[in-house]
Amino acid sequence: MKANLMEVNEDETMLNQNIQDEEHGTSKRRKGGFITMPFILANEAFERVASFGLTPNMIVYLTDEYKLSVTKAQNLLYLYNSANNFTPFVGAILADSFLGRFLAISIGSIFSLLGMFVIWMTTIIPKAKPPPCDTLTTNCASATTGQYAFLVLGFILLAIGGGGTRPCSQVFGADQVNARNTTKNKRNLEIFLNWYYMFSCVSIIIALTVIVYIQEHLGWMIGFGVPVVLMFLATFSFLLASPFYVKVKGNTNLLTGLVQVIVAAFQNRNINLSDPDLGSLYYHEKDSAVSVPSDKLRFLNKSCIIQDTERDIRPDGLARNPWRLCRVEDVEGLKAFLRVLPIWSAGIMISVNTSGSPFGLLLTRTMDRHIGPKFEIPAASFGTFLILVIGIWIPLYDRVLLPLASKIRGKQVTLSVKLRMGLGLFFSFMSILTSGMVESIRRQRAIDQGFEDDPLAVIHMSALWTIPHSIFGGIAEALFVIGQTEFFYTELPMNMLSIAGSIFGLGGTFGSLIASFVLNSVDSLTKSEGNEGWMANNVNKGHYDYYYYLLAFLNLLNLVYYVYCSCAYGPTKLERMSKEVVVKDTDEGSPLLMDSGSYKK
Repeated sequence: MKANLMEVNEDETMLNQNIQDEEHGTSKRRKGGFITMPFILANEAFERVASFGLTPNMIVYLTDEYKLSVTKAQNLLYLYNSANNFTPFVGAILADSFLGRFLAISIGSIFSLLGMFVIWMTTIIPKAKPPPCDTLTTNCASATTGQYAFLVLGFILLAIGGGGTRPCSQVFGADQVNARNTTKNKRNLEIFLNWYYMFSCVSIIIALTVIVYIQEHLGWMIGFGVPVVLMFLATFSFLLASPFYVKVKGNTNLLTGLVQVIVAAFQNRNINLSDPDLGSLYYHEKDSAVSVPSDKLRFLNKSCIIQDTERDIRPDGLARNPWRLCRVEDVEGLKAFLRVLPIWSAGIMISVNTSGSPFGLLLTRTMDRHIGPKFEIPAASFGTFLILVIGIWIPLYDRVLLPLASKIRGKQVTLSVKLRMGLGLFFSFMSILTSGMVESIRRQRAIDQGFEDDPLAVIHMSALWTIPHSIFGGIAEALFVIGQTEFFYTELPMNMLSIAGSIFGLGGTFGSLIASFVLNSVDSLTKSEGNEGWMANNVNKGHYDYYYYLLAFLNLLNLVYYVYCSCAYGPTKLERMSKEVVVKDTDEGSPLLMDSGSYKK
């Protein structure tokens, strides 16, 4: 999400010109600025409360009301999460190249509202879901094809809506504060981001507590109806301020330049790169700092070689056919993008872990969730602890741990970006391993207490035992996600940062698909006649602990894979700059003590 904001620097000139045209052209109304913030923040807050409030209890709704098995219900949620993480990538491209951010958010908000409305209708229309089970015969009718399709339609609309709102909301707000009083842009942007993150965190906490409480105590009809009302308010508040917004029109296709390099390299595949005189024949911008491509991924260098000046170059110095001749800058940008992909792929495993969170809900609701004699925490609200850990860890790490370590060592101490990502993956492994250990204890206690045949019975074991999982998981996400954002920011060219921000969602897409594959494989391999296998509908008869241990093993393999990718990548730009500064200062007789990775931008 943070990486998406980097494109604000590229749009600033366009935004200023946009404001000048509006103020001195057909419209004299000053647009943008903080007058738009209440509407944008209201949209963000209501949308997050609505969307996050709809999904935490969804697996309970699918298994209890639609009579789906745990595996089938979880597969549906996996596919929804996969689509929900992929559509923002498509939405970001469409917004920047065609729709513009305002139109993308507007369309996305409307689709999200429709999706929530459809799911709400499943609680109101009796024939939209299977009838209640026969209490005498315990027979339960499964959902028909039409009922299941109506439910899936709601998820599809939600995924499309998320593709329009999530990649654009934050950057659209940044557009507004950059549009007015340009001498204070940096401070205005900082103020907006502080408020934006505060509203986001508070909204998620409200969704995981208040909305979940309403669902558990007032029923699904009201519990799903409240998000519909909130999403309507989000859409209405955003559209209400339409005349006041700065609306940057999309005019650049983010992927075109990358595709052109690949196509040009293929068309020029017969060029011999061993010719020593090629240095003067590379096509690059005038006075460019990069005039010769690097030796890494050399086959791509064929796309920027000028074979015939008259045929390839126009009189104004531009390429006649950009699909056959590309700039050195574009080639190096694609190389940088391809080089970071292996390290990016290591983060997919974190998405695999978080995709299995509904299992934690099923297990937590069989445990004692009371704090005191009267207050009981809803099972779905335990996800709040992970959000709180992230919120506590970030200032603790930045304001306490690093200054303390620097004071002890007597010089500035920072952890390199690759080390932080590695630690994030380690804590992710510990999070899953802890879940497996807690589930082993929970299952054994359920059997010892005589609840093996009653999957809904509450055993004598506190649900607070699940908090260590949230602690490790929160630290893992804070370290890896923030580290990966900084890694992309330092390693990729500025004109590719919006693409970098979009591929975060793709990690969630692949994570959900991999999680679904692992779940289906485990279910089919462990199930036999008379045995429901590890993923049994009765959590006390299944072996969810074995499933967690399998994920922990995959996380361990992923950590080894990351270490290999990190070593193969070599030093980052900041690490290379740090070493250059040390060497330069040493040559001048004043050695500079600097840890690798402590260089500040």
